[in-house]
Amino acid sequence: MSTTPAQIDLWRSVSSEHQRLEFKEAKTQFDNRKLYEYCVALANEGGGHLLLGVSDKPPRPVVGTAAFNDPVAMAAKLFEAVGFRVDIEAVAHPEGRVLVFHIPARPRGTAYHLDGKYLMRAGEALVPMSEEQLRRIFAEGGPDWLEEHSRQGLDAQQVVELLDTQTFFELIELPYPTERAGVLDRLLKERLIDSPDGSFSIRRICALLLAKRLADFEELARKAPRVVVYMGTSKVETKLDQVGTKGYAVGFQGLIRFIMGQLPQNEVVEDALRKEVKLVPEIVIRELVANALIHQDLGMTGVSVMVEIYANRVEISNPGEPVVPVDRFIDGYQSRNERVADLMRRMGICEEKSSGIDKVVGAAEVYQLPAPDFRAGLRRTIVTIFGPRTFDEMNRDDRIRACYQHCALKWVMSERMTNQTLRERFHLPESKVASVSQVLAATIEAGIIKADEKVGGSRKFARYLPFWA
Repeated sequence: MSTTPAQIDLWRSVSSEHQRLEFKEAKTQFDNRKLYEYCVALANEGGGHLLLGVSDKPPRPVVGTAAFNDPVAMAAKLFEAVGFRVDIEAVAHPEGRVLVFHIPARPRGTAYHLDGKYLMRAGEALVPMSEEQLRRIFAEGGPDWLEEHSRQGLDAQQVVELLDTQTFFELIELPYPTERAGVLDRLLKERLIDSPDGSFSIRRICALLLAKRLADFEELARKAPRVVVYMGTSKVETKLDQVGTKGYAVGFQGLIRFIMGQLPQNEVVEDALRKEVKLVPEIVIRELVANALIHQDLGMTGVSVMVEIYANRVEISNPGEPVVPVDRFIDGYQSRNERVADLMRRMGICEEKSSGIDKVVGAAEVYQLPAPDFRAGLRRTIVTIFGPRTFDEMNRDDRIRACYQHCALKWVMSERMTNQTLRERFHLPESKVASVSQVLAATIEAGIIKADEKVGGSRKFARYLPFWA
């Protein structure tokens, strides 16, 4: 391999460091131990490149490095320390010497460790991988749980009795076959059922999405979504506790209608007329429920997607810690269950392009809701959507969260947040410039947004970026 100065300049031009790229100044030296840790972390994240002699602060100038004068000897030490080969190149860039470490991806089903620590990066820090992440990696070498059979030895009639094939064809917008053989042929082509010996077997992914009754599939019964409605704002008194019965795809529209029917109604004044509106708009419920169903950890047993409705908020949670950090939900996307996501997209339930959370945040702004609260709980991912509140009714955390999400949303739309756009997000007049400036200052202090250094002048016209941009 031969890395050119032009390639280094191309890497420097990316908008942010990502899972395959890391920059360090290391003008005079770089700690061996830290180098080993970064190599392990990058390998666990899919491999990539570590560059020494380049600042990690935009515009990432080449500062040159005097570290590791003997790359061949360092490569040997690295192999001895981490157990896999890392190629090291010294590149004579016009602005200084740059060391490029070419770090391979971990093998499938394997995670690398250093002295028992399975490492990954989290922002600027190196942290241990979670138990769930390791379990997911180690399971890669085994059979896919979703693709295994749930029911076997069935005849054609039993298959169509167990599955809602009529709704399936409606969702994929195909005419329903006139003969049962046509129905089974489509399911076989979609790899939802198998017929190796003349009888039929239903895969778990098929049952999870298309079952008329999830209870007919023993290991899937506890995967049904559960809706709990409480009296008031706490869990003290339960008004309703309902468990879904149908597969996720064929039952999705009914699930959303049921949830919307349980939401409290608020009275608002619009165009001098009073009218009743739901606590949370349907688009928000639809996108968050779809996300929870698709991105849950299906390997966890005895737990399910939960929708909890209170008088002033809705909490939607799914089993499993998030694959993408919660503060990157708006700009990042990685599906835990790719085939489920693909099928749900084809059936019009999700878009599989990272736009669902954008829609949720955008709707919160339009309907003047506090910003959604995304949290990683104990082996669960939780999203809380609050009912409408004015700017004065929002607390400090509400305002900071709204500011960050507005900033990130603007970034993914190739726009930039300003005092004016944030005022519009909060539905505030120009006379509230100072109040919005206080929110901006508090969010900068929290370290989750920053001023765009390319724009000078007064703070009134300043532009802001999320911390990772």
